[in-house]
Amino acid sequence: MRSEGAEIVVKPDKGEAIAVKVSTATIAQRITPGERDLKNAAVIAARDIAVGDRVLVTLEPGTADLRRIVIMSATEITKRDEADRLDWIKRGVSGIVRERKGDTITLGISGPAGETGLAVKVAAKTSFRRYGPDTVRFSDAHKSSIDEIKVGDQVRARGEKSGVGLEFVAEDLVFGTFQTHVGSVVSVDITARRLEVKEQGSAKTLFVNLSADTQIKGMPDFGPMMGGPGRGGAPSGSPGGMPGSGMPGGMPGGAPAGGTPDVAKMVEQMPGSSLNAVKLGQTVIVSSTKGARPDELTAITMVVNADVLIRMVATFSGRGGGGRGTGSGQGLDLGGQGMSMGAMGFDLSGITP
Repeated sequence: MRSEGAEIVVKPDKGEAIAVKVSTATIAQRITPGERDLKNAAVIAARDIAVGDRVLVTLEPGTADLRRIVIMSATEITKRDEADRLDWIKRGVSGIVRERKGDTITLGISGPAGETGLAVKVAAKTSFRRYGPDTVRFSDAHKSSIDEIKVGDQVRARGEKSGVGLEFVAEDLVFGTFQTHVGSVVSVDITARRLEVKEQGSAKTLFVNLSADTQIKGMPDFGPMMGGPGRGGAPSGSPGGMPGSGMPGGMPGGAPAGGTPDVAKMVEQMPGSSLNAVKLGQTVIVSSTKGARPDELTAITMVVNADVLIRMVATFSGRGGGGRGTGSGQGLDLGGQGMSMGAMGFDLSGITP
């Protein structure tokens, strides 16, 4: 881009895009992501501005002429965000709030051996953010406080373990009230990115909106190895399988001997899918915050082709027909049995850095 006379199109966070003009008097500067003081900004040429860069513009009064433009490089923002995401994974914990007392939040954390409790300590410097209605992106959670955290909320905290590992000191904490729905697909609108779903058990109609940030996960099709789509099962004693459960072995997060599967981990490790892969009649599991309307939600995570996953959860909860870990999962209808995914100890994670 030529510096003098160049035109830059800027898209505000809210509102329509505007065109601004660079002149010889324009001051162009770059700051690193997270920097708050312009004293540390570096002077650059306007030609160094790239599409996708984050910008702060100041115009000459009454004109479209740029007085100053401050940028954060899109490349540097991506690097920062990825480093931050990995840090949340490395130094983070997540679970469901079981108790809140003073500066301590007790989380129930599901794992291969069942649920364990973890005391999360907060301090004056701990930052709190909350997912509001229809929030999807981690970065869109807004500032909050410990007073807004309720029993049953889902929490993701970042910090350091203390002592023997039964206590966690939180530097950052993100939380929200999430819900998980299971249902069959009635219609798909690719253009509007919207599904109509019949909820299992209640038979209520739900409208599921998918944003650009919705994570769509695809459960592998185990039909051929399980005696047909959604039914049948691997023979008892088959390699890696769960005898009598109809569950294939070798799945990420699968159950250790005598234990329960880490279903949340399985979902995280599933391959990505797309709206084009969704078929009518297919079972989906959707996580979301509570939306403004009870029959409409914006999906944070959606698992398609989810019958096998549901049967696995039901098997280990003892809802698959027979005792715990022995059910076949035949004809499973979660809602018809008055049992939700959450009641069986599993909800899709709503908080994904």
